[in-house]
Amino acid sequence: MSARAAFRPNWWARLGWLLLAAYVVYAGLHLGFVPERFATGLDHGGRFIARMFPPNFSRWELIVSGIAESIQIAVIATFFGVVLSLPIGFLAARNLMPPWVTWPARAFIALCRSFHPIIVAILFVKAIGFGALAGVMALIVGSIGFIAKLFAEAIEEISLKQVEAVRATGAGFLSVLTMGVLPQVLPRFIGFSTYQLDSNLRNSTMVGIVGGGGIGAALFTAYQRFDFDVVLAILIVIVTLIMLAEIVSGWARKVFQ
Repeated sequence: MSARAAFRPNWWARLGWLLLAAYVVYAGLHLGFVPERFATGLDHGGRFIARMFPPNFSRWELIVSGIAESIQIAVIATFFGVVLSLPIGFLAARNLMPPWVTWPARAFIALCRSFHPIIVAILFVKAIGFGALAGVMALIVGSIGFIAKLFAEAIEEISLKQVEAVRATGAGFLSVLTMGVLPQVLPRFIGFSTYQLDSNLRNSTMVGIVGGGGIGAALFTAYQRFDFDVVLAILIVIVTLIMLAEIVSGWARKVFQ
């Protein structure tokens, strides 16, 4: 009697991994990822980083004003994004709404998620001009695409027993949402909102590069002037801001959940 292997090999999976590896190699060569170019890039990158030291904080007033504007953009965009995501998330929940309501809502969410905030910021810059308003509008669109989707999925995972119990009392639709649905998803919704605030703080830097206001505009200007020591100073401030935002968001989740 021949011995059998403990785990039979999955040749289709191995073939799939082999094809994936072959395609990665092909795509890398097609896009110009060659060792010589990588080595040259390391040399240029080393010289670029050397020109960034020591960081120059002499333009601290410009840095402070840019960081303050980025914080304002992120907070405003998160607030309105959360407020707008609440009703859209309810409309997109398939366990609460009929299909003729959920499909348009989910299509709108998918549309908001289809484009990177930088692309949306460019569109708003062209539409309403340079400045913080374009950045705020772009991040609101991104916030709706993220929060509304997760909020709708959280609603679809709730227990309908509590919802039916509230309905049995004769409560109206808004009361059912307030007393039967919202208490079950509120902790997760707070987590989504705090994470989106972190994301908007990071994205406020990127949308500023294309004219959406904030510290990104100062960063792009310093780079164009070859003031790489100022660029490093701005990057240090941005990293510090993101780390502080992470600490604050973690504290908020512990307090409100």
